[in-house]
Amino acid sequence: MLITTNAIVLSKLKYGDSDLIVKCYTQQLGVISFLLRGVLKSKKGHSKTAYFQLLSQLQLIVLFKENRSLQTIKEAKIAHIYTSLHTHVLKSSIVMFLSEVLSNILKEEEQNEELYSYLESTLLWLDSQSEYSNFHLLFLLKLTKYIGFYPDESHIEYSYFSLNEGKFEEKPTSKHSISGENLTLLKHLLGTKFDGLSYVKISSKQRQVFLSMMLLYFELHLGSFKIPKSLKIFNQVFN
Repeated sequence: MLITTNAIVLSKLKYGDSDLIVKCYTQQLGVISFLLRGVLKSKKGHSKTAYFQLLSQLQLIVLFKENRSLQTIKEAKIAHIYTSLHTHVLKSSIVMFLSEVLSNILKEEEQNEELYSYLESTLLWLDSQSEYSNFHLLFLLKLTKYIGFYPDESHIEYSYFSLNEGKFEEKPTSKHSISGENLTLLKHLLGTKFDGLSYVKISSKQRQVFLSMMLLYFELHLGSFKIPKSLKIFNQVFN
């Protein structure tokens, strides 16, 4: 069955001497992995591998067969041409980090139009911006809305937030209840849209601390979530 779908590249892995396995989040089919045969051997294939950079947005024609772990791409073309996402060192660091997070989280073959639209629009936003130092924080926070554990904003006036429960509370109920600067920033970001990110002013140290808290939040709510291997490099480059 031939299916035309938009797709976002999550990961790629060399397979043998000349093949590539690419995992994509597709608009029509959810998470799908593809085997690209011979692309690392021929000049024509090498040019096509440039399409499959991390978080590239593509339009694919897929030869889809049920119960097959690796599907076949009949045709691929760029859906959106990025101007800076893969060429600017800081943005490419964000791309590397977020692609690992998304590859870790998105595992099921399941269509989710709202999630796909969120990823598509936020990546295009990042590509167009010159101020984006807190992008990854807001991206991860708003991502939780689409995967099932967005913070409950009831009682947002309370002095603690439970990472375990995902809600604000009057008194701390566990070692994973946060307060202080992390709580203040969380409340601020909950009321912030991407276009308002330039008004969020925090230090690089606070940025790292809040990111660690967000990754713990993911760990507590997604049993299979693993801290990205690229985190250390990301923090070094980005700060």
